[in-house]
This record gives sequence, structure tokens and C-alpha cells, in this order.
Amino acid sequence: MTRATPAGSVVEPGTDGVNECHEGGAERHGAGKLGSVFWTSVGVSALFVGWAVLFTENLNEVTTASLNWVTATFGWAYLVVTLAILVFLVFLAFSPAGDVRLGKDTDRPEFSTPAWFCMILSAVMGIGLVSYGVAEPISHLSTPPHGLAEPNTSAAAVRALQYSYFDWGLHAWAIFAVFGLAIAYSTHRKGRRTLVSQLFVPLLGHRVNGPIGKAIDVLAVFATLFGTTTSLGLGALQVNNGLGTLFGIPVNSVSQVLIIAAVTAIFTLSAVTGVSKGIKFLSQGSTLLAVALFVFMLIVGPAVFIANLYIESVGQWATDFFRMSLQGTAFGGLEWMQWWTYFMMAWWVSWGAFVGVFLARISRGRTIRGFIMGVLVVPSVVFFTWFTVFGGTAIHIDLFQGGDIAKQTAADINSAFFATLDHFPYAGVTSLVAIILVVMFFVSGADANTYVLSMMTSNGSLTPRRSVLVIWGVLTGITAVVLMLAGGLTALQNTVIVTSLPFLVIIAGLAVSFWKELGADRKEKTVVEQ
Repeated sequence: MTRATPAGSVVEPGTDGVNECHEGGAERHGAGKLGSVFWTSVGVSALFVGWAVLFTENLNEVTTASLNWVTATFGWAYLVVTLAILVFLVFLAFSPAGDVRLGKDTDRPEFSTPAWFCMILSAVMGIGLVSYGVAEPISHLSTPPHGLAEPNTSAAAVRALQYSYFDWGLHAWAIFAVFGLAIAYSTHRKGRRTLVSQLFVPLLGHRVNGPIGKAIDVLAVFATLFGTTTSLGLGALQVNNGLGTLFGIPVNSVSQVLIIAAVTAIFTLSAVTGVSKGIKFLSQGSTLLAVALFVFMLIVGPAVFIANLYIESVGQWATDFFRMSLQGTAFGGLEWMQWWTYFMMAWWVSWGAFVGVFLARISRGRTIRGFIMGVLVVPSVVFFTWFTVFGGTAIHIDLFQGGDIAKQTAADINSAFFATLDHFPYAGVTSLVAIILVVMFFVSGADANTYVLSMMTSNGSLTPRRSVLVIWGVLTGITAVVLMLAGGLTALQNTVIVTSLPFLVIIAGLAVSFWKELGADRKEKTVVEQ
């Protein structure tokens, strides 16, 4: 059965997939057993769905109040924790511990460095690049972050890309990297099950097999579930908008529910039957399509302007790096942070466990230093470049060609990408390519997330039961639908921020736990060598 990364690179069980992350260890620990983690997770998820269906207004009131309280009271924690993790990883990479291998000392990388980079690049090519590649920069152009520039000016253009880099760059990938690093070390070097709770053995010992460990795994399940539903919701909005542009299909909740239902049926069937050669082909082709779309825009777009804007924006980002990293809401701006920075960070946090599993699988035998530098640098450069080419092109259209992309985006944020393509030749073809890209990311990412959810609720089993796969596939789709009907993108954003907060604490804890274990292992090795 084919497994895919969050954005479409495919992983085959038994060959190059997460199924080999732990060579039989899960089975030795009674994998596949449906214990309290499964029943608690499914039960609470079902209650949440019931709440959303029966008491929609109450759900919106509670999530909105919770959002305001969480962000006003603990918003700073997202900033501090992610920056601390980034600093920790950079320190680790340049310390003697950077030479430690993710596996046995004799292990060597399974994949060549170019192939490894290609896998990481595939992993970053997700729905978010289409959803926000134009939408975020053009929104910041018309409403500059924190009032740092006048709207629709050259200064606003630089700030627009600067903050897009911040939301999608090093901080985001630091979250993924620390997860991937901890999981790789735990599974490849220590031989543990692929469960988030197992990462806390250095701190909690055997208690990870008790109520505390189960609570950690349940929180991991909920963070992953709501991260997935957010992506499903964004994908449905993008597909609906694209189909509306091309074929006049109504852009409304009915269309979006039908899209989610269709995709849910496809990825659940794929997860259960393994009949997914077509999906594998599409998933692998997604990177080629994305590159083709990128090159097309670079050719037909204002290349010289983009190059100059890129250099200036990167310079501004680097100059303001620590100020941006720690700029909170002491003097206002909470609503803006909720819509952008806090939401983005919460989204990354919610995807941490899933992407961590993928990164761990493809990185066996690599050194800690090589892993950190590759995972932090390569995806960040890809995001920066994509946002500059597409977002910068939209900015150029609005500033110098009398365009109204910012106005269209303000009316419907999901129209931004297609509104930009409309200004260039073959708009129908490129829009269709963008829709196909979203669908591929949509299906393959949800397929893989269904597998990870099933694995986490089956005691780390690398071959979860089909019934479990079906349950999580259906629950994922239903949760996305009820949140879309409850309040669209706003409801998705509110929920992912609120549910990610406890998991943020877990991420901070696993970094401490990993550092403790790494130090103890190095100390033990030194003693043995002496």
C-alpha cells in the first residue's frame, strides 16, 4: 500500500516508507491492539463532531472565546518555543553531538544526498503553497504587518515578503526538524515504537506506558487530526474557487462539502485497499507540475523585478529576524497575529508528528548535523523562492499594472492564486494545473495522515487494521465538513490554534527529553571508550 508525504512524495511500505521506521519493534510490543488511546481519541472526536452538528452556534462561541484567551494569554509561547527550538537545533548542529548518527554508528544513509533533498523538497510542496503563495504576500501589501509601512507601497512589498518568509521559513521547519530528529533517534538508534509518548522515555521512564504516556499520544492524535482537517478545508476552498473560475461551478458550502466527501472517499479507499498506483503516479508527478508552474511564472512574469525584490526582502528578513521572532501583542495587533503568525505556527505544530515520522524514515544513517542543516535550509529556500515568484508577481501587477488582486483577495482569500494566473497567457491551462496540484496534495496528504492517525492509535503498529483506517478516514472528512459548515476558514483556524497549544508543550518537552538522552548516551560512550 502506497503512503505519501504531506505534499505528495510517496512512501511504499516495505521499501522506502514509514513502515520500516521500526524494524519489528512495534510488533514486539503488541502492536495493533486497540487500547485506551484509540477509544478515547475516537470517542472525543465523535463528541466534537456531534457538538459541531447539534450546537454549531455554541461551538463557534466557545472556540472564538478560547481562541482569544489562548492567543492573548499564551500567544507569546508560540514565539518563544519555536525560536528556542530553532536556536537549540543550530547549537546541536555545530556541537560535537552533530556527528552522532541517526541509527547505529555503522549505519550510512539509505538515500543519496541529492535524492534525500528531493524527498524533502517533495514534502514541502503542499496545499499551503497554492493557498498562501499569493494570498499572504498580497494581503500584507494592502495591510502591512504591524503598521510597518504604508499600504500598497514599495516598502509594503518588501514587508509583505519578509513576513511571508517568517511564517513559512526556519521556524516552521524547526518544529518539523526537532520532531523528526527525536523520532529518528528513538526508533533507529534506541529501537522504540513510533509513538510520540516513547520520545519521553528519558524524562518519564516506564511511566510513558501508563496514563501520562497515553495522554501524550491522545494529544498527538488531536493535533494531527485538526491539522489534517485544516488542510482538507483549505484544499476544498481552493479547488472550489478554481473550478468556479474555470467552469462556473458555484463557490459555496454545498460544493465544498461535496469536494471534501469525494476526496475523503478516495483517500480512505486508498488507505484501506492499497490500490493506489494511480495516486502514487500523481503524487510523484506533483513535484514536476509544481516546478513546471514555477518556471512558467518565472518566464512570463517580471523576472528582474522578482530578483531585486527577493534580495531586498531576504535582507530585511535577516535584519529583523529576532525582532520578528519575538514580536508579540503587548501593544495591540492580536487579531492580525491570530489570522497569520499564530495560525501558521499552530498549523505547523499540528503537523509536527506526521512530518516528523516521514523525515525520520528517510534520514536513517545521517548525522544529526546533516539532518538539521538539510531540513532547515532546503525547505526554507524553496518556500522563500516560491513566495517571491508568485507573490512578487502579484505585487508587481497591483503596483505597476493597475491590477486588483489585493482587492479580490480581501473579498475571498482563496481567489488570490487564480486571480494572478488570469493576468498571463494560458490562464485556463495554468489554473487547471493548479487545481490538479491541490487535488494531488489533498489526496496524498490525507491518505498519509489517515495512516499516521491509525498507527498512533494502534500502539505504534506499522500495519493498522483496515477498520481503524476507515474510522480515521471518515472522522477526518466529517470533522472537516462540520468545521467548514460551522464557519469556513475562520472555524478551521480557530480550532487548530486552540487544539495545538497543549501539543506545543509536548514539543518543548520532547526537545528537552532528546537533549537529555543524547547527553547521557554520549557520556556513556565516552566512559566505555576510556
